[in-house]
Amino acid sequence: MSKPVRVRFAPSPTGPLHIGGVRTALFNYLFAKKHHGVFFLRIEDTDQNRFVPGAEQYIFEALNWLGIAPSETVGKNEKFGPYRQSERKAMYKQYADQLIASGNAYYAFDTAESLDFHRKQHEEQGKTFIYNWHNREKLDTSLVLSKEETEKRLASGEDFVIRFKTPVNETLHLHDIIRGDIQFETNLLDDKVLFKSDGMPTYHLANIVDDHLMETSHVIRGEEWLPSMPLHVLLYRSFGWEAPEFAHLPLILKPVGNGKLSKRDGDKLGFPVFPLEWKTEEGISSGYRENGFFPEAVINFLALLGWNDGTDKELFSLDELVDAFDLNRVHKSGAKFDPEKNKWFNHQYLQKQSNESLANSFSSILNEKGVSIADEKLVTIVSLIKERANFVAEFWEMSDFFFVAPTSYDEKASKNWKEDTPALMNQLIEILKSIDDFSSLNIETIVKDWMTQNEIGMGKVMQPFRLSLVGALKGPHLFDIVALIGKEETIKRLEKAIETL
Repeated sequence: MSKPVRVRFAPSPTGPLHIGGVRTALFNYLFAKKHHGVFFLRIEDTDQNRFVPGAEQYIFEALNWLGIAPSETVGKNEKFGPYRQSERKAMYKQYADQLIASGNAYYAFDTAESLDFHRKQHEEQGKTFIYNWHNREKLDTSLVLSKEETEKRLASGEDFVIRFKTPVNETLHLHDIIRGDIQFETNLLDDKVLFKSDGMPTYHLANIVDDHLMETSHVIRGEEWLPSMPLHVLLYRSFGWEAPEFAHLPLILKPVGNGKLSKRDGDKLGFPVFPLEWKTEEGISSGYRENGFFPEAVINFLALLGWNDGTDKELFSLDELVDAFDLNRVHKSGAKFDPEKNKWFNHQYLQKQSNESLANSFSSILNEKGVSIADEKLVTIVSLIKERANFVAEFWEMSDFFFVAPTSYDEKASKNWKEDTPALMNQLIEILKSIDDFSSLNIETIVKDWMTQNEIGMGKVMQPFRLSLVGALKGPHLFDIVALIGKEETIKRLEKAIETL
């Protein structure tokens, strides 16, 4: 590559960071690390009307939790600071003025009422109102006013905007790393507003100026920005600057139906679309972190939404993703979000966790329930149940019988309790009482020897035995349960089942 790689994630603090935004940040991060470059974060807060308190901090916390924090950002290695656009406000006017001076932009004094009139007039004729080459010299602009009249109106404090003067009759031949060569006809583009009389630039001007001054080498962003690409390239050209390379990522699509994944889809189908929980007066939107997802699982899942390395491999560490990542392997078409696959990834990462780490996480759930248990025993319990779990939060439901005796018995499973079952269970109690080495293997050997010698069918003992201890026909190896709850508790539960069932 001709110049050092510097890529940015540039969110607006207008609410919680959507999972689609997280994927954009991730792909920028992977690309930067792959090419030994810099991934930086710029807060684009020029639209103060949409600013939401707490949103900026949320963005930083989310990226830190996911392990993809930027190298440069607000308050961190501010080589090209400030990294908050609102704090760069003073510099944008000079660039807007530069475009006016070079004839690439003009002042427009049209009122909201005037523009609304033109829109309605066009609608009545079945047309769409576009502010561009075909009408800009008929509207209230500096292109038709004298220089003196323009200056007089500016000096009087009249409201204005500065619009880009899009070239006429030109075909732009542009290149996108993901989408290849694309053509745009300038006559179909509108003259976007670049600067407002309140002293704030619009996204388009601020974005271009900042990317240039911060030496951005590649702009990797969502597909929704593809229509802005011609304007941005034209702005670079108007300033006489070299444009960065562009790559527009495919959309993340709804699990069912068409269209972009939204918060509503998550609410309806019961999965998070935000990395962290977000609270408002209206309620709480759930987050991946609070739902028990591992950050590594979220990263792995997101990386494969719209990209793969050309193999069937699905599990990647962050370092492996960096090594394998290539923008040329990003798909053009949207990627459908699959909540079940999302859980599958979490299951895979849960299996990779040490039993000690999972036991530590599980202990906080047990503390809330007032359950106390030795660390060593808890680690063993976790080792027996984790294979069937997607989340640590599922551990209690899968293992409550280790800590609390059943208070009821599964109705369907109770059909295994026959007329001769109480007598067999009483015999089993006597055998258990006689065992000194109460280890899983030893108990199993003695109990099975008793069944073999007395020609008792396996199902006649094992199913009622499990039902007595667990309350249902579920759980790990029966004799592991017996060993862990101990002789006294096992006998107590058998006696209770004989009495109840």
